[in-house]
Amino acid sequence: MMTDFLSLPAAPRLRLENATVPACLLGQPGGLVRTSITLAGGRIAEGPAEAAADLRGAMVLPAFVDMHTHLDKGHIWPRSPNPDGSFAGALAAVEADRTARWSAADVRARMDFALRCAFAHGTRAIRTHLDSAPPQDRISWPVFCELREAWRGRIDLQAACLVACDRAEFDGAFRATADLVAASGGVLGMVAFPVPDLDARLRAFLRLAADRGLAVDFHVDETLDPAAEALRAIARAVLETGFDAPVVAGHCCSLGAQPEARALDTLDLVAKAGIGVVSLPMCNLYLQDRAPGRTPRRRGVTLVHEMKARGIPVAFASDNTRDPFYAYGDLDMLEVLREATRIAHLDHADADWPLAFQTLPARLCGFAPPSLGPGAPADLVIFRARDWTELLARPQADRVVLRAGRAIDRRLPDYAELDHLMGAP
Repeated sequence: MMTDFLSLPAAPRLRLENATVPACLLGQPGGLVRTSITLAGGRIAEGPAEAAADLRGAMVLPAFVDMHTHLDKGHIWPRSPNPDGSFAGALAAVEADRTARWSAADVRARMDFALRCAFAHGTRAIRTHLDSAPPQDRISWPVFCELREAWRGRIDLQAACLVACDRAEFDGAFRATADLVAASGGVLGMVAFPVPDLDARLRAFLRLAADRGLAVDFHVDETLDPAAEALRAIARAVLETGFDAPVVAGHCCSLGAQPEARALDTLDLVAKAGIGVVSLPMCNLYLQDRAPGRTPRRRGVTLVHEMKARGIPVAFASDNTRDPFYAYGDLDMLEVLREATRIAHLDHADADWPLAFQTLPARLCGFAPPSLGPGAPADLVIFRARDWTELLARPQADRVVLRAGRAIDRRLPDYAELDHLMGAP
């Protein structure tokens, strides 16, 4: 059985010596640096300590923020697999499963299972999208609110509704959904893709959000069709309406298939509009450019380097977990960091990319910012790795997760717990 590699002495004030941390998380230039971190009263502290632990260069990161997930879809793969690995196959499989199976008890059990996985891996805040086409909105949102309370103090939870732009009735059912989102303290979300009246739909969507004081979070252009320019339309709508609440756009895959001049011009608009972007490289790599009997040519990842160069806040997140949109994953943000580094070539680039997995997602969602400074919660993840290549070469299954300065039980839930949900509805 895999055990944690590090045992920390029990002491009211404990000093972690010779810790390796990214300089950007200390507000410093450069790459990795060695430092010491004192823990006291569940927080990071200053001053002397009664005991010390030599980490011998082990890397320490703040607990993770995962800003784009689908907890309500998670773990349905065993009963509703994607028939061909395509985006269309995922849509059809999820819709059929949702219609037949998504009771409150089913959604609650799968969401709680996913949260226990994320917690064990070292995540402390999550934004999830919730499929919200009626009548599912009246089922899933109350379940989410219950779980948000049950998990308070372990994982901070936010939710965004998810409705396709061509199915949103802005003077009908979607208005009631927006009211439910506002009453639940949520975020207004929509899937944006080319439809003939997209501009009018975006303006109606932003009006609903503005009237309720809601931030917005879009799924955008999750395709390699270069004609898909919903992101450009969103940026124009934000600029022309003066919408001033936070705006997040996820996926944005079609930018990588467009002529470079057009894509970069769109990014200039996105930067001007103040839109943040979250890239979901694992799910996009799984779905995009898939065709039977043909090797994929393109990664599906969006233009993260070009965004960052324009000052656009860029984050990375897990997205789907063991459902028809992505058959794998476990809400482990270290896996996201590892795969994003490889897929998007974050190595041999700016040294502050770790902010895209910590500070920037927290800022885009409004979660408490991660910090290694005095007064911050001692919510840390410690790895048996002394540099990036050691960290990213292995899954770090023996990591130590501290919450309020104490090591948690990192045993993952057994998939067998979900067996009773996988039979006939």
